[in-house]
Amino acid sequence: MKKNPHHLVLGELSDFLTGEKRIDTHDERYRQKISKHLVQTLGYAKEDIRQNILLAIAAGDQRASIRVDFLINQADKICMLIKYAPGSLVTRRLSNLALSRVILPYQIPVIVTTNGEDAEIINGLNGKVTGQGVDSIPSKIKLEKLDTSVSFPTISESLHEKASRIAYACEVDGACPCDTDVCLIQSK
Repeated sequence: MKKNPHHLVLGELSDFLTGEKRIDTHDERYRQKISKHLVQTLGYAKEDIRQNILLAIAAGDQRASIRVDFLINQADKICMLIKYAPGSLVTRRLSNLALSRVILPYQIPVIVTTNGEDAEIINGLNGKVTGQGVDSIPSKIKLEKLDTSVSFPTISESLHEKASRIAYACEVDGACPCDTDVCLIQSK
């Protein structure tokens, strides 16, 4: 387990989804709270949830890897992206919408930005806020009703590049290089 000098370490905890040991921080406690809410309240199976996904993004020659907290799978498609970060939700709208256009070759239709206490749900197709609050995160039953013929349009190369630049600008530029959620990759 890697230590992070920027977070108060409270010990270790067991990950709710995998049972693996994790460093116990305030942020990790919120991530655990989110995963429990997904399973216990919203009806997702633990197998429906991928967590801690490493994603490569670029802005020109600059490259970095960042982490996406949760991807929710339904009907063999990733239907929802959930990104946790403490603080303001509004400031993360553009970045998380951009991430939903970089991680796969198709648009993820539901984007959730959460600080663990509140949440904002964004329609990935048009970027509009469709819900506010943790209770408005779509349940498994609601995600199963997505129309697969229109909910997952292919992301063009041009849109992918623009989204990657936006994500890089929002998630990497100005971020502390010691942060474990961001890893700068040296250009060769």
